[in-house]
Amino acid sequence: MLGAIAKKIFGSANDRRLKTYQPKVKAINALESELAALSDDELRARTQEFREQLENGRKLDDLLVPAFATVREAAKRVLGQRHFDVQLIGGMVLHEGAIAEMRTGEGKTLVATLAVYLNALAGRGVHVVTVNDYLARRDAEWMGRVYRFLGMSVGVIVHDISDEDRAAAYASDITYGTNNEFGFDYLRDNMKYELAQMVQRAHVFAIVDEVDSILVDEARTPLIISGHSDDKSDLYNAIDKLIPKLDKDDFELDEKQRTVNLTEAGNEHMEELLAESGVLVEGALYEAQNVTLVHHVNQALRAHKLFQRDKDYIVRKGEVVIIDEFTGRMMPGRRYSEGLHQALEAKEHVAVQPENVTLASITFQNYFRLYEKLAGMTGTASTESEEFAEIYRLDVVEIPTNRSVQRIDEDDEVYRTGKEKLDAIAAEIEEASAKMQPLLVGTTSIEKSEQLAEFLASKGYKQIDFSDPTKALAKLYEAAHSGTPSRLFAVLNARFHEQEAYIVAEAGVPGAITIATNMAGRGTDIQLGGNVEMRVAQECAALDGAPREAKEAEIRAEVAEFKEKAIAAGGLFIIGTERHESRRIDNQLRGRSGRQGDPGRSKFFLSLQDDLMRIFGSERMDKMLVSLGLQEGEAIVHPWINKALEKAQHKVEARNFDIRKNILKFDNVMNDQRKVIFERRREIMAEESVEETVNEMREDVVAQLVAEHIPRDAYAESWDVEALADEARAKLNLDLPIEDWAKEEGIADEEIKERLLNAANESYAERVERNTAQLSRMIEKQVVLQALDQLWRDHLVVLDHLRQVIGWRGMAQRDPLNEYKSEALELFRSLMTHWDEAVTSQLMRVEVSFEASPAPTELPPMEYVHPDPNAAGAEQSALADLNARLAAADFSPQAMGAAEVAEAPERDPANPASWGKVGRNEPCPCGSGKKFKHCHGALV
Repeated sequence: MLGAIAKKIFGSANDRRLKTYQPKVKAINALESELAALSDDELRARTQEFREQLENGRKLDDLLVPAFATVREAAKRVLGQRHFDVQLIGGMVLHEGAIAEMRTGEGKTLVATLAVYLNALAGRGVHVVTVNDYLARRDAEWMGRVYRFLGMSVGVIVHDISDEDRAAAYASDITYGTNNEFGFDYLRDNMKYELAQMVQRAHVFAIVDEVDSILVDEARTPLIISGHSDDKSDLYNAIDKLIPKLDKDDFELDEKQRTVNLTEAGNEHMEELLAESGVLVEGALYEAQNVTLVHHVNQALRAHKLFQRDKDYIVRKGEVVIIDEFTGRMMPGRRYSEGLHQALEAKEHVAVQPENVTLASITFQNYFRLYEKLAGMTGTASTESEEFAEIYRLDVVEIPTNRSVQRIDEDDEVYRTGKEKLDAIAAEIEEASAKMQPLLVGTTSIEKSEQLAEFLASKGYKQIDFSDPTKALAKLYEAAHSGTPSRLFAVLNARFHEQEAYIVAEAGVPGAITIATNMAGRGTDIQLGGNVEMRVAQECAALDGAPREAKEAEIRAEVAEFKEKAIAAGGLFIIGTERHESRRIDNQLRGRSGRQGDPGRSKFFLSLQDDLMRIFGSERMDKMLVSLGLQEGEAIVHPWINKALEKAQHKVEARNFDIRKNILKFDNVMNDQRKVIFERRREIMAEESVEETVNEMREDVVAQLVAEHIPRDAYAESWDVEALADEARAKLNLDLPIEDWAKEEGIADEEIKERLLNAANESYAERVERNTAQLSRMIEKQVVLQALDQLWRDHLVVLDHLRQVIGWRGMAQRDPLNEYKSEALELFRSLMTHWDEAVTSQLMRVEVSFEASPAPTELPPMEYVHPDPNAAGAEQSALADLNARLAAADFSPQAMGAAEVAEAPERDPANPASWGKVGRNEPCPCGSGKKFKHCHGALV
């Protein structure tokens, strides 16, 4: 209560923060007339002036007011758009590294130009992250006109562009691209073998559009680069045939937790079925040799009982394509991992693609936390403010609308059955359509949208065919002119993904009825009367000169007429056919109406048979309503119902947040190791020669071998010299009389180690002389990098398997996370040891051949979660492609060039910041006497 009183007197924290921006807004406005008087060249010259001021010691914050005023003036001249005061505030929020929550239609795309321009002045690169390629291209072209006018370069990163184009785009002052492309480029860069091949610059500042969609919804799924493993399609198909033979009592299904498991009876039944079909050859199902079989059975069970066609995925052109549960979009190229996608392919009787193994992986949380400063914008972020603060340290600032919101949000109507709900929705559509009010009907899945489409068709409505958008829209415009309801409706879901922009753009035409699956991040504004720019681009594309001007004027007049009719009918009417698990998705649907002060209306229709209601205890409510005498066709309408539903949604959101938080805790363990590996790779690539590193590795391998087989201070009788000799042959390619050495009087382990190391060094020196020093230096670098990559890939697979089983440790009252950390650390130490051994073993055997045919050095194609079939090439061993690299190399003295020696700065032992670049094998500058790699430079 005291908090409510204080809020009334002093305002909320958000209100108080907004007030702090007002002085700067006034200062920007005060410069407007001064800048308006400048010529285009004078306005453009301000960019260079700002950069010179930064070089002379001024901070970006010092330039905020003049820079924002410059961008506003440029936008007025280039785009004909002037930033509102609230948009200036949004730009300040972005510059501070926070999330600007702005309603749909408030011009977030234009807001970003302010913070982007200001931060791009530093010359270190600014990334603007969007949800799809269409928006990346559109925004780069649209807002790029402002940046180019002011003398800045703009690049765009989309799917299927070359590394050269990517490098050029990243070298630009401002780079637009999708979250997937930015993440993949980071992973790809850290799989390359030369610094010159890397395309990304440092991660300095990023603005994420639709930040809730990218940093929350998609954060549960990591970016994974994969290669194919063995084909097991026969096994998937064989197991798939057995799942339908299971009885209801054979498994337990929990829709709330999204889990399904075989019961004890089910295990026995499945074991019988597997044995009869010949899939289970020997032993019981849960014996060690059949553990892979158990995994495939579980995935097939999930595919059949948890995943629904046309809701979780669709089958298109013989492929199973995942549907994003939040946006309703298809995600071609993305595949479920751990064999689940193969199980779905077997279920749908399409070609089963081979499983994949992880080559590189990172979550969006950990990728975007690489940036020194991160900001975001969206229409709905406040419901996830806790997650943004805890995971990304991002505040959410609610920016007021430029004009007051006129939309009326009505209370939900709750019916007992889905049939009653559909009847009520149809009646509401009929009433609104009769007065030519544009309608946007939101559904939660493709299946639900198509059910509603069929229901409307049975009522005499007809679906618009958007295969020919011009023809389809002509019917819509004709009805809008006549004022007679057309009874036409459009369906926007993953099946009609290509026509998305046209369908959304015209959803505000009078009488238009649009059924949409989840409106999150669609990127196209719904404007009352229709979208002028979209129509001009579509209908005037082939015209030029006077005919184009006349046609454009005609379109603008028609859209203005349609807008008046739509406003008179009450504006865009939003109908929600059920509540989503997340309040944010519902708010995104509502937010499509009432843009820029337009009138609007929204209402949600629910039934006790809806997924959310059914899963979260609608049975008790149903019995209560029957006992209260609720008649068929009657609905409950009360604000209390809304609050109860929001409470249920809040619980689901909290549970999902806990799941994401738990995933992140485990991924942080891998992320710490990933940072070490990637940093080490960069160091190796930057070094002119890794000869010293290779020598150290060989020394460490010899020391490890001797320590394992000749323990310190042990009697000679307990030495395992025979095994040591075998290991020397296997790992050092040396056949030495170690057994004879051990028989010598008074010999000790140190002397054997010294002899073994001298023999290894002499053998390697002979090999270097035979292959030439220049060639050997190149070979060493390639082997070191490729061995590390192969071991890291294997390590990722092992960690993945470890995560799948570590949860069982909780049954022994042990914390699975701590257990995972401990075992992952041991595995990482083992990786580093095996790296020394792999490099040493390969280099002690390598022979140069000049007969190899040239092979491409490009990395394999990569896609979101899994790459295309060509990615198998990434699994080549270190030596397999080495000769191809050597054949294409230039070893002339001019090409090899001597490295410049820079004067080393003076180092303060107490201040690591003053040490600069320290070689791994140099004495540690702290003065401990140890080598740097064993002291402050230790990898673990």
